[in-house]
Amino acid sequence: MAARDRYSRKLECGQCGHAGFAEVSEDDDPRRKTRGFEIDDLPSGFETEFASSNPSKHMIRCRCGHKFRFEQKTAYAPGGEPRR
Repeated sequence: MAARDRYSRKLECGQCGHAGFAEVSEDDDPRRKTRGFEIDDLPSGFETEFASSNPSKHMIRCRCGHKFRFEQKTAYAPGGEPRR
């Protein structure tokens, strides 16, 4: 059985600015067809809208109702980077 890689990722709502860190894990076996992506812990105010084993398809809902993908490929305009 393969081990799981664990990491944290910052979630930030683009509508209200609510933020927190999600704890996630993935399989580290390169022979698997999927990454075995799972969210182990979401910060308060966020919930899963649509679960997927692919992080770019896993949808999150903020407490304000805004929905977004867990893993986004976004190009920010200069000065428009996420808040820190």
